[in-house]
Amino acid sequence: MPTWHNWSGRLQAHPARLVFARSEGELSALVRRAAGERRPVRAAGAGHSHAPLVPSDGVLIDTSALAGVISIDTAAQTARVRAGTPIHALGPALHVAGLALTNQGDIDRQAIAGACATGTHGTGTTLRNLSAAVLGMRLLLASGEFVDCDPDRNPALWQAARLHLGAFGIVTELVLQLRNAYRLAERGWVAALDDLLPQVPALAAEARHFEFFWYPHDDRAVAKRIDETTADPAYPRADEGGRVGWSHEVLPNHRPHRHTEMEYSVPAEHGLDCLMALRAMIRERFSELRWPVEYRTLAADDVWLSTAYQRDSVTISVHQDIREDDEPYFRACEAIFLEFGGRPHWGKVHYLDGAALAHRHPRWAHWWQARDQADPDGVFLNDFLRGLRPD
Repeated sequence: MPTWHNWSGRLQAHPARLVFARSEGELSALVRRAAGERRPVRAAGAGHSHAPLVPSDGVLIDTSALAGVISIDTAAQTARVRAGTPIHALGPALHVAGLALTNQGDIDRQAIAGACATGTHGTGTTLRNLSAAVLGMRLLLASGEFVDCDPDRNPALWQAARLHLGAFGIVTELVLQLRNAYRLAERGWVAALDDLLPQVPALAAEARHFEFFWYPHDDRAVAKRIDETTADPAYPRADEGGRVGWSHEVLPNHRPHRHTEMEYSVPAEHGLDCLMALRAMIRERFSELRWPVEYRTLAADDVWLSTAYQRDSVTISVHQDIREDDEPYFRACEAIFLEFGGRPHWGKVHYLDGAALAHRHPRWAHWWQARDQADPDGVFLNDFLRGLRPD
């Protein structure tokens, strides 16, 4: 029996079949066969999610061969790209046309479709997540048929499926809103957390990108701000914390250490209070913790399942080594996140059920209605997603 595991190795699956699709035709045939056998189907990208979105005992389909830029409209600043395109490959390809993603996270190993499907984001008070940049998509349904959806064609499906968790079908193409290519200058520094905290509101408001990692064991913060620059990137400075270059060269970071992660988005006005509550809890209960707590910002959007739906947000991430039992720490953090109105990142660990998620996502029932219309037999649901269904 084949074995699949995610990037960290913490999540594993033993599907009935693990297959590699090289074309839309092959993908369609695989889905039709699985649906006929009443086997669930999940698409596997780069495996960077910490949530069990992929694991299934049915059919796992590797879509990494469906990669590359299909077309670019420089006037409209849009591109049609194949779903399996890694973000790290997308940046240089768009740059040739003088364009770039508006923002991206600090990891660029993910496939673009998986990143959009889970609401992946970077940092910046004026910058939204990747799902908000999705202008259209090509979606393979359980029938083996393809449907194109955007604000003009199948707008209801497009609205729900911009952040779809792989539960509507398999996305093979995306149309993304872009912007002109731009240069960034990065500045990093280390400070005691108590010295940094009074500066955080101003830094977050002034910088295009601002974030920091707080290390509880010595109470120091590694901070970073990144701003647009007109500096010549012909000779980019490449050391993290002081880079100058094009956006796709500066925004991502190297994160080789295997870990698990939980992240919640809380209303922006509660971000620092939430961090202080976490700090007190960690000092009392997890004083030996070596992994950092990450603090970023995210602009409000209109994507139904976005963690920033209709509210500016602060995102706080907590981490643990894969060799450690993360559940006691993560559950203690989650209790605090929930006190501050938090919404969990879809690609990271959480322990909420459907009722709890419905309480935090105003469009939860609407999303499920659209999902069930697209896939009435639940072909694209695994056990984890079935467990999140509304009552």
